[in-house]
Amino acid sequence: MNNGSAGSAGSAGSAGIGTHYLRYSTANVLVILAGLVSFPVLTRLLDNTQFGILGYYDTWVLMAVAVAKLGAQHSIQRFYPHNGDGASQRAFSTNLFYLPLAGSLLLWVIVGLGVIAYGKATGIGHSPVFWMALVMTPMLVYGSLVETILRVTERSRMVMLTRVGWRWLQLLLMLVAVLALQQSATAAYGGKLLAVAIGCVFYIAWAHRNLGFSRDAVDTASVKQSMGYGLPLVATEILAVALVSIDRLMLKGLSGDFALVGIYSVGASLAMQVHMFMNLTVFESFAPVANRLYVTQDASAVRALKLRMLMPMTYAAVAVALLLWCLGTDTIIALSGHGKTASGPVFAWMGAMNALLPVALVCGYGLVLERRTKVVLVMMCGSVLLNTALNFVMIPAYGVMGAVYATLASSIAAAITHCLLVSPALRQFPDRRTLTTTGAALAAGLAGAWLASYLQLRPGWERLMLGGLLIGVPYLLTVLVLDSRLRAMLPLKRKAAAAGVGETLAG
Repeated sequence: MNNGSAGSAGSAGSAGIGTHYLRYSTANVLVILAGLVSFPVLTRLLDNTQFGILGYYDTWVLMAVAVAKLGAQHSIQRFYPHNGDGASQRAFSTNLFYLPLAGSLLLWVIVGLGVIAYGKATGIGHSPVFWMALVMTPMLVYGSLVETILRVTERSRMVMLTRVGWRWLQLLLMLVAVLALQQSATAAYGGKLLAVAIGCVFYIAWAHRNLGFSRDAVDTASVKQSMGYGLPLVATEILAVALVSIDRLMLKGLSGDFALVGIYSVGASLAMQVHMFMNLTVFESFAPVANRLYVTQDASAVRALKLRMLMPMTYAAVAVALLLWCLGTDTIIALSGHGKTASGPVFAWMGAMNALLPVALVCGYGLVLERRTKVVLVMMCGSVLLNTALNFVMIPAYGVMGAVYATLASSIAAAITHCLLVSPALRQFPDRRTLTTTGAALAAGLAGAWLASYLQLRPGWERLMLGGLLIGVPYLLTVLVLDSRLRAMLPLKRKAAAAGVGETLAG
């Protein structure tokens, strides 16, 4: 194993928070763009059953990766020795990177052998997609932990390049496999597996150069500390994946029809792109700054940061939610054709939810800062139980939309509970001016939606483009006219947009 230390990996980049935010934003936009390219192609080439198979096994892979990481990604973020010397860096990579990876690989081998033994004993076989998903899991675990180290050491440029390159390579190979070999989930997953393997080789090469391993640095106490900190959070992560994924599993279990899973997966997959843009980009930049302010200053500094962020966030989130709720079905038709119209309401409701949830999560952010991770775990358990119970009732009654309603209810309950349970010293809602302006802009946008409904626009691109203008323009103009603070934040009034983002996030 490489005898080098993690010191070269530990040299934080000199870029500021604004630069990191713009890089992560750019990466997520390009990843979403890849999704917008693959989505219409795959939904047209694969029928609902094949697309349902993709969504079904992707769900299990997400859950398997969450378990197999053993909480190491959380420990890496918490215990990384930013000011450590070569010895401490080497001890970190030995005990918090390589040893958890070894444990993860051992767990994977045990599960794989168990699956093989069960198959031979019962004569029950598994599809090729299952085996590819199984092989893919340890590679995704490895890539996730390496990317965590890159983020912790503020190598946002490398994160941006690798994340975008990996996603577009995956898109290319999946489309080539589907178009050249077979229009099936098996071909698509084969292309995805090859892309994951290529990305994993790159990460292995980087870790070999930058993350050293030493037998002398093995410290069981450090490993126990890491496990004690990370396992409760990994349980929370597993439950979060379950909260997102249980609908697909229960749709298949209660109906036995992959086609219903496919209808749900088409809408939910596109809604996940909204989540990536509205949620991941914000929290990749917000969470580290909030942690630093809480440690170096106090809770009031975190609340001040929230207040500055919530003004533009609220305007943007409500606008996106309104557009998706009104035009979600037209988006599906425009991207995937009339054959996928049934997925339109799924995308409309779940996309709107994913646009609004980040606002509530920022308002209630703080339980992790207070180290109340057990409270977070209990809350997530409650959300999953609520979602499961509602699915049992709503799926038989409402079909695919029953699963949507269950997800909406459980996600909203979790967001509200975060706001209620966080310490008042950390709780912060948008100010009155922001809420009043949002209400006026929402009324203007709804008036535009009412007008669009009377123009008899054709479903798809026509209603999407013209309806979007009739809804979005009145909303935006109302906000700009009523709130001078937002006008002052426009890039035209700054020397550069990056400077504006940096000032907003860093204060």
